[in-house]
Amino acid sequence: MTFWIQIDKVALESIKRLRSKSRRIVMERLKTLQEDPYPGSGSDKERLHVHDREDIYRLHISRTFTAFYRIHEQEKEVHLLAVMSIEHAHKRYGRF
Repeated sequence: MTFWIQIDKVALESIKRLRSKSRRIVMERLKTLQEDPYPGSGSDKERLHVHDREDIYRLHISRTFTAFYRIHEQEKEVHLLAVMSIEHAHKRYGRF
């Protein structure tokens, strides 16, 4: 089953600001969400437990970046919410 990836404007701007090599790596990893956005064994994907909100997932990319996203199963869509450094993401986990 293939999912359509929608990238939030803020997330897209974050990706555009990356160096070309980092941008390429991030985009390649994000494309893998089309085929399987759900966490699995040995995966860099994880479901974050957030109270009173829709589930949010995170994807670690190359031990440098983290992407946050939501899965909309019925629409077959993955909504990319944010892309940031892992260090910055650790500070923000509680906000999602």
